[in-house]
Amino acid sequence: DAKVFSRRGIEKDDRARLIENEEIAALKKDRDDELFVIEDVVREQLGKLLVGKKCKSPLKKGKKVLITKGSKIDSNILARIPVAHLEGIVLSDSKLTEKVHDVLEQYREQRELCRAVFEQQMSRYEKGDDLLPGVIKMVKVYVAMKRKLSVGDKMAGRHGNKGVVSRILPQEDLPYFEDGTTVDMVLNPLGVPSRMNVGQILEVHLGYAAKGLGDQINTLLEEQKFKNLRDKMKRIFNDSSVNDMIDNMIDKELYDFADNYREGVHMATPVFDGAKEDEIKTLLSEAELSTSAQTTLYDGRTGEPFKEKITVGTMYMLKLHHLVDDKIHARSIGPYSLVTQQPLGGKAQFGGQRLGEMEVWAMEAYGAAYALQEFLTVKSDDMAGRTRMYEKIVKGQNVLEPGIPESFKVLTKELQSLGLDVTLMEKD
Repeated sequence: DAKVFSRRGIEKDDRARLIENEEIAALKKDRDDELFVIEDVVREQLGKLLVGKKCKSPLKKGKKVLITKGSKIDSNILARIPVAHLEGIVLSDSKLTEKVHDVLEQYREQRELCRAVFEQQMSRYEKGDDLLPGVIKMVKVYVAMKRKLSVGDKMAGRHGNKGVVSRILPQEDLPYFEDGTTVDMVLNPLGVPSRMNVGQILEVHLGYAAKGLGDQINTLLEEQKFKNLRDKMKRIFNDSSVNDMIDNMIDKELYDFADNYREGVHMATPVFDGAKEDEIKTLLSEAELSTSAQTTLYDGRTGEPFKEKITVGTMYMLKLHHLVDDKIHARSIGPYSLVTQQPLGGKAQFGGQRLGEMEVWAMEAYGAAYALQEFLTVKSDDMAGRTRMYEKIVKGQNVLEPGIPESFKVLTKELQSLGLDVTLMEKD
């Protein structure tokens, strides 16, 4: 997608006009569609109020009579009269007439609002664009990129169980079941106990049962064993009203009903005060799976079974908008704050890494005094020291001469503003 922005008063070229015409055509279509939907809804509301009622006085548009006095209104009469022409209609029932006029008033307001929005959008094309001084024309090209999951991307489940992708392995290296099916994702079990979000465990167990039951239903559908399928569906739902409905279905209806559960049986429950342990175990048993939802997995690299049984199942995982490609950032020198003269922070400002209190304590504990001095002076807000360091590097004399950081001067000025005279005394 491309957009061309032109300064006010500058004649637009062919390409800009072509893009503009396409956008205007799309806006007009949107406006017409919205007006059509509004009119359709209002016509339906008026139909419920007017059909079968009598007109007290004739409804006219100019000299043309649309509905004669005393005539009964039917759906055919309403269909051929535009909604806007029903403004002056008067019925025998005065309260009903008020209701009709209220509906028409709402219709008029919605129509005007729709047109006002359209006019506002159109005004941008007539006025031109506000561009920076010296810029005559600006072209923006929008490129869509497919961002595949990579190491460092952030993901999360539905229970606050967020984390970062640490490794991406080829499929043959992933742990696999006895039948050769590989798992899609491995989560660290240490991320569960301390955070106490046990909902993810419940989701895995129920997901495992749901997927297992779905596989069984899929097999029965493919083999067309309708008697077994009927019994299976009744045992899964275990509800008298649903079971009666299943009993009354013919084979074709049963097939269509069960077809919705090929991928897995749908389940919904609160995490706490929801599904009981016995109910979950019953579902797992019905799916012919281990009631602990744990199974033996095999190492994809060695083929050896893992020592302990592993909890497996199906759960939702979402990719969050914190991609490592958007966060990666490096700086040697760059912009500095005007007041403190310290490097700015963040990728957007092309900033540096912040050495906070804790990092300073770590450097002190390590005994890296000279490195710490360098971080806090010439690499940060010692303006004179920065210049001297540059000169020394140019001359090939790698000797550090730190000065007074600018933040110390800012502190003294703030203290002076409080009426405290702070002066720096130098020893001879």
